[in-house]
Amino acid sequence: MASIFTLQDVSKSFGSRRLFSGLSLVIGEGEHVGLIGPNGSGKSTLLKIMAGRETADGGALFLQKNCRCVYLPQRDELDEDATVEQTLLAALAETGVEEAEGFGRVQQALGRAGFEDPACRVATLSGGWRKRLAVVRALLLGPDLLLLDEPTNHLDLESILWLEEVLRAAPFTYVVISHDRLFLENATNRMVELNRVYPAGYLRVEGSYAAFLETRAEFLALQAREESVLANKVRREVEWLRRGPKARTTKAKSRIDGAVRLQADHAAVRDRNRQMRNVGLDFSATERKTKKLLALHGAGAARGGRTLFAGLDLQLGPGSRLGLVGGNGSGKTTLLRILAGLDVPDRGRLEQADGLKLAVFDQNRAQLDPVVTLRRALAPEGDSVVYQGRSLHVVSWAKRFLFEPQQLEMEVGHLSGGEQARILIARLMQQPVDVLFLDEPTNDLDIPSIEVLEESLLEFPGVVVLISHDRFLMDRVATQIVGLPGDGRAVALADYGQWLDLQAVVREGKKPAAPPRQEKKPVPGTKKQKKLSYKEQWELDHMEEEIEQAEAALAQCQSQLQDPAVMADPEKLAACCDLLKPAQERVERLYARWEELENLKKSLEQGA
Repeated sequence: MASIFTLQDVSKSFGSRRLFSGLSLVIGEGEHVGLIGPNGSGKSTLLKIMAGRETADGGALFLQKNCRCVYLPQRDELDEDATVEQTLLAALAETGVEEAEGFGRVQQALGRAGFEDPACRVATLSGGWRKRLAVVRALLLGPDLLLLDEPTNHLDLESILWLEEVLRAAPFTYVVISHDRLFLENATNRMVELNRVYPAGYLRVEGSYAAFLETRAEFLALQAREESVLANKVRREVEWLRRGPKARTTKAKSRIDGAVRLQADHAAVRDRNRQMRNVGLDFSATERKTKKLLALHGAGAARGGRTLFAGLDLQLGPGSRLGLVGGNGSGKTTLLRILAGLDVPDRGRLEQADGLKLAVFDQNRAQLDPVVTLRRALAPEGDSVVYQGRSLHVVSWAKRFLFEPQQLEMEVGHLSGGEQARILIARLMQQPVDVLFLDEPTNDLDIPSIEVLEESLLEFPGVVVLISHDRFLMDRVATQIVGLPGDGRAVALADYGQWLDLQAVVREGKKPAAPPRQEKKPVPGTKKQKKLSYKEQWELDHMEEEIEQAEAALAQCQSQLQDPAVMADPEKLAACCDLLKPAQERVERLYARWEELENLKKSLEQGA
């Protein structure tokens, strides 16, 4: 595969803060690359360097001859006064396309992208439609290499699915930064993570995001074992050095030099492993026992003469996690604000428990003063904060959210979007609340932070009301869904999967599917199974023996991976990793089947 873009020993720092150094990476023709990494790792900066908008401190970049590189930044660069049609015609004019041909291509592009009014001004578009227009404009420029920085931010589900479809069919190469895990899974065939936890500063994996996660886990496990092996070697050499070799022979001097190098290698591996830090999120609840904290009775709202929803009845108690889904402008944020008591419904009423304590995460970061320092944003009253009844110094509190002490005097406006999001989450965590209202909390957060946020929301005992375009987060966290299709209805759904099914039906122009079928009741007079079948019982009887064999095979693979000779040989190491995964999966599969058969046997015996 020919390379379309090559980076050699590229480095970049801002002041004393080093983003990356010695970075060498090759992007091949036809690759659909997902670029990820923790906040502050330099993803956006790297994309700007590739686009020629930022200068590297060192190294070299090579772009294939006659390659057209198009860059799509996080914040669109559109003319507010131009119409949608004018924006796209101007883009085509840059490529030298004749006006007559350009007009036809623009009309086709608008139709495929779902724009109904080509004459509407850019200034009147919602954030999602602006992003969609920016994507269409980039595609019309005819890129050979397209660089996209967080293109799914502010997009609704329909727009994300549209973008996935466009990119999957793209004949050109692209590099996309995204924290949307399902988007990465569906739209990429290569993954690159920028992270100082890796010796080269990055990890590149051929395959989807799921394949990346597996390879990454295997690599980090190997590196953790490598640290342990090196630590034992260093301990032995230090003991030898303390005894003091009597004869300073050439051999002894060589061993001393080797011990020093060994200590340096161990320190380097240890430092890389220490880079794997996550945000410490733990939302505090009041532990209120009231069964009903929030209720809507016949609620409805309209904006601009259009009904957003009507006749909505809703009741939320401790442990409820409500997801609000719908297209841009469908009324999700309006409904969240009504539930939070910030807006009044046009019809119906809101009922809240007495003394209800709530916290709201604002997707627009309106709660943050850009000129306030990080220190004051985290600790407005002094140099400490009170968290779960304990006083913590602001430095310790900042480290919990992955801020370095030297950042405390920086103004909030100079921090990245992900860092600003972490400030807001830090504020939410300080006071015990009954209800958390989260409007697009994952915007600008890195994937590790999103994963920690998921776990924190699952453990929160109060009510969670969540708006998010992150399908994985919504599917995992929400226990109930209210969908706003944009036609004035509010549809109550059991889970996020039902909303996806409904959207698929709407996109295909079909009639709504019938409600899910209920489980069939046993027909009177039919004979119930009272024990395991012969085949199932035989399988259960021999399960322990099969598990022992599988675990022995797994232990052999793990032993080979710990062999220094294997670790030093990339080909042998890769072969061992290839054997390790199926061995682990076989053990897990057997244990799952064992549990399944035992539960089936127990339920049959109880029902007999």
